[in-house]
Amino acid sequence: MTDNLSADNSNKEPATAQESSTKPLTKAAPKKENMLINILMNIVIPTLILTKLSGAQYLGPVWGLVVALAFPIIYGLKDFISNRKINFFSALGIFSVLLTGGIGILKLPTEYYAIKEAAIPGLIGLVVLISTKTRFPLVKTFIYNDTILNVEKIAAALKAHNKTEAFEKTLRVGSYLLAASFFLSSTLNYILAKMIVMSPSGTEAFNIEVGKMNAISFPVIALPSMIIMVLSLMYIFRSIRLLTGLTFEEAMHDTSK
Repeated sequence: MTDNLSADNSNKEPATAQESSTKPLTKAAPKKENMLINILMNIVIPTLILTKLSGAQYLGPVWGLVVALAFPIIYGLKDFISNRKINFFSALGIFSVLLTGGIGILKLPTEYYAIKEAAIPGLIGLVVLISTKTRFPLVKTFIYNDTILNVEKIAAALKAHNKTEAFEKTLRVGSYLLAASFFLSSTLNYILAKMIVMSPSGTEAFNIEVGKMNAISFPVIALPSMIIMVLSLMYIFRSIRLLTGLTFEEAMHDTSK
């Protein structure tokens, strides 16, 4: 009888090993971005360097600008290396920072800074509008994506209720609201830059003014634009509820999985 039990156990062991080998490996969830570090690296530290350390007795105008702009560049590159994919906003931030550095180091006319500040969000808004005429509207990248929403469940519910075409109209209106947020940002950027950054580029005064612009731009520019973006998100959520009957919780992406 003991021999039979031993035989049974020996037969079961390979099966257990096989079961464990066939278990799916769960992917480690990507690290969430630390918003405090983001603000420190992109706003606080560069602003302090530009306003406090750009004098001749410290780093000087050129090196003060170089060191200050190094922080957002390093942070953006670290984000790319960590996630193994290009973050649209990080890439855009690096591009904007490099343009600011180029204006200061090459001592280009100060007007170029205001144009640069307005051009980047303005171009994004224009691209968002153009994308509404394509099969891939950018509102799906910014708002209607599987990071925020359970896109698969929503699509299935829309198909079941025969409301897919109606929802496409919702996304079109959402695109217009999203584009409006970027156009507002572009306008406010230009006005603020013209009011604050007036000294010749490549000087200590220019660096201090750019630092002030960085500090003020969040409450003055980012918040109004963010409010419009939140309104467009709420509009899409409301449309999803009316068209599919899904609750807010059902429509949201399940982060616990």
